[in-house]
Amino acid sequence: MDNQRLILLLVFLFSCMMLWDAWQRKDLPPPVTQPQASAVPAASSVPSASGSAVPPTPTSSTAPAAQAAVMKVRTDLVEAEISSQGGDLVRLELLKHQAHDRPDKHFVLIDPAHAYAAQSGLIGPGLPNHKSVWSLPAQAMELKDGEEALRIALEAPIEGGGKVVKTYVFKRGSYLIDVQYAFVGAQPPAGAHAYFQLVRNDTPPEGTGGAMSTSTFTGAAFFTDQDKFKKVEFKAFGEKGKHPTTANDGWVALVQHYFVSAWIPANGPREYFTRKLDGNLYAAGVVVPITGTELTVPLYAGPQEQDKLEKIAPGLDLVVDYGWLTFIAAPLFWVLQWIHKLVGNWGWAIIVLTVLIKLIFFPLSAASYKSMAKMRVLTPKLMKLKEMYADDKQRMNLEMMELYKREKVNPLGGCLPILVQIPVFIALYWVLLGTVELRGAPWLGWITDLSVKDPYYVLPIIMGISMFVQTKLNPTPPDPIQAKIMLWMPIVFTGMFLFFPAGLVLYWTVNNILSIAQQWQVNRMIERAGLKAH
Repeated sequence: MDNQRLILLLVFLFSCMMLWDAWQRKDLPPPVTQPQASAVPAASSVPSASGSAVPPTPTSSTAPAAQAAVMKVRTDLVEAEISSQGGDLVRLELLKHQAHDRPDKHFVLIDPAHAYAAQSGLIGPGLPNHKSVWSLPAQAMELKDGEEALRIALEAPIEGGGKVVKTYVFKRGSYLIDVQYAFVGAQPPAGAHAYFQLVRNDTPPEGTGGAMSTSTFTGAAFFTDQDKFKKVEFKAFGEKGKHPTTANDGWVALVQHYFVSAWIPANGPREYFTRKLDGNLYAAGVVVPITGTELTVPLYAGPQEQDKLEKIAPGLDLVVDYGWLTFIAAPLFWVLQWIHKLVGNWGWAIIVLTVLIKLIFFPLSAASYKSMAKMRVLTPKLMKLKEMYADDKQRMNLEMMELYKREKVNPLGGCLPILVQIPVFIALYWVLLGTVELRGAPWLGWITDLSVKDPYYVLPIIMGISMFVQTKLNPTPPDPIQAKIMLWMPIVFTGMFLFFPAGLVLYWTVNNILSIAQQWQVNRMIERAGLKAH
């Protein structure tokens, strides 16, 4: 009985630690971001084909970033800004996703406030790079009805004659943007390369992080067929061995909660890099050789929608990282997504998935309740043994084991089924926490966004009541300390769940209600079998 209580206590304490961390992660405000004059400071460098940093090649078109003009681009999904300085994508607003705690505003992924930019340029004598000034075709362009793509062509001269045309191709219904380079009136010099990088400061995205919490991951990610998926924190940028360097496939990305930006070159030789720039800026990118007069590298910048990411590039869906529980979480998300296609609402999908999980684990839970019932029957005899052999611990343990053997009772029988279920419930927790599809998704009534807290705290209060009922259905532990812990559990959990995303609270509440119904049913079965505790 003591072992059983100890394991349950450890499970409870682990759950509290997990919930406390998530509560801080979800609700603490991010540090204040200082405004940046430009996405990249003047001291930033251009990658070389060998992976070392070299100064940008001086050209007649190099100018300070403060003088750069900006062109606005709008499609059905995004509103972008392209700077004449380097032809960089310096702002990307996602029109189908709302800002954190601001339903009246759109979410901005590539954001000047974080010095976030998608940069690219050419490496070679007299070739333009991200520090050169490109001519913009207009002040603004918009994808019109009936058009499937919008092409934005920028130009920069090449020393000695000719020019380079840099074209952004925005597509209807897609977050994939093609970035094309074409040489006009000139041939690329021998050994010329192109680089594509994502630059950002290390300030956490809005709605995440805090000095006392462990944030959801924000940093670089790499994928190659040989090295598979690799994450690199900002503090490790520039360190050797943290990510692949040379490969013939793969991609490089900057990852944050719910969203990702990734350069995805076609298969062929390339070199990956990370670099610490001036101030608190960081760059991650890829260098590819130029083998002809044209080169195209796609840029994905949008939500982490797994079914779409896996179709864009191998391994890109892994940016939705569930850690060591991925092998459980990934199938759970697939089932949740399948249910959503049937019911058409993420809230009801969560409820149906919770019911399915409960049904799958019903035999284990029933075995746990039965085992605990048998232990309750033996409790008076165990207490008598403790009194008889209070001064002889070894004899007491031997007598207790003899009693278990004689009555055919496994003292851990009530705990092991519970421990088996814990990884599944934690995996589901992370699925609900990291699923971008829940962001802005309504359920019913006052729940208009399952990814943020219940505005009226109705679900957390119902959850607390359900936990209290569960506590009352269980016998009071003989240990006064354990009894107090069990009494305070509903109060502590309710306090933390007040600030949890509504989707998580909905899952936990439904799970508690189903557990109450299951426990009541199992108790009836136990009573009919003559195992009711006296």
